[in-house]
Amino acid sequence: MDVGVVLQCDPPAMGVVELAKRAEAAGFSHVWTFDSHVLWQEPFVIYSKILAETDRVVVGPMVTNPGTRDWTVTASLFATLNEMYGNRTVCGIGRGDSALRVLGSRPTTLAELRECVRVIRELGNGRSVRLRDRDLRFAWAPDSRLEVWVAAYGPKALALAGEVGDGYILQLADPDIAAWMIRAVREAAERAGRDPAAIRFCVAAPAYVGDGSQESMAHQRDQTRWFGGMVGNHVADIVARYGADGAVPTVLTDYIKGRQGYDYAQHGRAGNIHAGFVPDAIVDRFCVLGPIEHHLKRLAELKELGVDQFALYLQHDAKESTLAAYGEQIIPAVA
Repeated sequence: MDVGVVLQCDPPAMGVVELAKRAEAAGFSHVWTFDSHVLWQEPFVIYSKILAETDRVVVGPMVTNPGTRDWTVTASLFATLNEMYGNRTVCGIGRGDSALRVLGSRPTTLAELRECVRVIRELGNGRSVRLRDRDLRFAWAPDSRLEVWVAAYGPKALALAGEVGDGYILQLADPDIAAWMIRAVREAAERAGRDPAAIRFCVAAPAYVGDGSQESMAHQRDQTRWFGGMVGNHVADIVARYGADGAVPTVLTDYIKGRQGYDYAQHGRAGNIHAGFVPDAIVDRFCVLGPIEHHLKRLAELKELGVDQFALYLQHDAKESTLAAYGEQIIPAVA
């Protein structure tokens, strides 16, 4: 199993680069970032610096969306980085949340997402694509290679991931929910005539390494409760579209009943005051907390389900110690 890390593009940008360099030295395979250009700095600028100062890690957004850039621009960004640094990028993409809602827009449709995946993947792999009655191709990037991994929760989005994604991103680390989601993606791939085993599966969630004392666990939960609030935004969309029964596991729809609004100014940040509705039990299920043995156990469960990569969100007050603990004790055990 690969282990990646997910960073926010908070200033100073060179601080993000330094964390990425430490991640590579610790054995992490991927460095992902948020992609929400109003809330944080522009990630593709930072990717170029990360790639210039590392040798091995793959970089990409977790996740970009079809709405904030022209699709050909997004594809060109990836292809340019690949030409400069040797095919070390991956495109994580979804319908969009913070990046669009901060602008007063809504997530894009699944039809738009499907078409966007097609355009970015074809151009990012040096192939021609038909778009707006034009045949387009990056003649300057014949050797670019790019995988597109689709993030999804709802049934139609999961089907899309299985039908067109090179990989699937699930942003929570509960093994029971992961099993349900992965099965849905695999079944969709099979219906579409694809090989389900060819799809890469990535589970992404906050990880905090600390002791198992009651006081420490309470602190770790408070530092990572924001994640349940973030996931709740996507689940609220699913409930609005499909209702609260049956579309996704009820553990997802049940916990958001106390949700009241959301402030994107605190998106992805420890201490988010709009995540108070998230109970401790959900934090424990969605995140990976506690001593080393807790992390090893959860990652073993995910690996058994067919998860190829665990990507840990590092948005809390123990970034460096958690990064070091993974490098010294967890990555060697799961690699």
